[in-house]
Amino acid sequence: MNAEIIGVGSELLLGQIANTNAQFISKGLAEIGVNVYYHTVVGDNQDRLRQAIETAEKRADLIIYTGGLGPTKDDLTKETVAEYIGKTLITDHKSMANIEDYFEKISRKMTENNRKQALVIEGAEVFPNHHGMAPGMAVSHGEHIHVLLPGPPSEMQPMYKDYLEPFLLKDMGTRERIESRILRFFGIGESQLETDIEDILDAQTNPTIAPLAANGEVTLRITAKHETSAGAEEMIRKAEEQILSRVGDYFYGYNDTTLMKEAIALLKERKWTISAAESLTGGMFQEELTGIPGAGLILKGGIVCYTNEAKQKLLQVSDSTIKEHGVVSEACAIEMAENIKKLLGSDVGISFTGVAGPDELEGNPVGTVFVGLALPGREPFAKKLNLGGMREGNRVRSVKYGCHFLLHQLKQ
Repeated sequence: MNAEIIGVGSELLLGQIANTNAQFISKGLAEIGVNVYYHTVVGDNQDRLRQAIETAEKRADLIIYTGGLGPTKDDLTKETVAEYIGKTLITDHKSMANIEDYFEKISRKMTENNRKQALVIEGAEVFPNHHGMAPGMAVSHGEHIHVLLPGPPSEMQPMYKDYLEPFLLKDMGTRERIESRILRFFGIGESQLETDIEDILDAQTNPTIAPLAANGEVTLRITAKHETSAGAEEMIRKAEEQILSRVGDYFYGYNDTTLMKEAIALLKERKWTISAAESLTGGMFQEELTGIPGAGLILKGGIVCYTNEAKQKLLQVSDSTIKEHGVVSEACAIEMAENIKKLLGSDVGISFTGVAGPDELEGNPVGTVFVGLALPGREPFAKKLNLGGMREGNRVRSVKYGCHFLLHQLKQ
């Protein structure tokens, strides 16, 4: 089955919102073996949407629309699709009842145009909307399936998982099971990783292996098809074993995990606490850490010490260290990590100091960063990074490298 995704809405073309719906749906379809060959975006214009439908039917079996199901006059998706396939719109009474109940609960008068949201294409399979008002639907037209989903991601995503994916699996009638696993790597570039496993990638058939680089990390998605889930999992295991024999030193976790989640898990396992002294990262390490449930069990706190004066007064970095080595130095990073550990009474101290950009500091080029670590029973140390990127990227990558170095130490 080949698919095309059509995002409907002038706000997409104007750049007011990003088309994250297409990304989400493409990822989901790939996991069940549906090929997505085209993404299309069209504004709130009936003629242009009709042209997009005509084109899509020439190159796809499955056409998925997102957006344009709301109550206003510019919401034209189901009207246009219904007209194109020669069917009428009818009221879905369950959806209408849900809409009326919603307005009754919030004690607001329902305007007449809200009834439009309960309209569905005659003969369509209706997908209830448990997170909004407009239902989704799927309807056949010749050899094609047209699927209409709401635009807001908070409504579209659960509808896709709860209703569209089961519908497609049933319609495809496949006996094969499709399983996938994501391997996550850090500290190796996409080009180097691909070079190291090039022969494996060239030989792939089933399972398939797809590399992707994003935010300073590299992932490999392994997807296998088999008559049973267990069989597919075994195929994935063998492929993973072969890959990790080459690049296992850079592997840190599976699927939706992050470097920070992995670090937190190991800190909890050891029952260690951590505190952070942050200069160029400005609290970013602590912000990411506290965004993960359970962070309160391991984070003692931290200090954002952006200026030399703050480093001396708050962190008690010695005047001699700053004069002899500078704040962008191994010595300063080590002292920051040691002192934050002592001041807050944590088991682990981590520090970040460096040059985020756009200007040099103390003769150091942009992207020069030192990450310091002080752990129980070990000599404190600092790692130097030469990132050389843009300001925000340098800050984000500094935090990732901090988690990477911490993970390496915690695994020892």
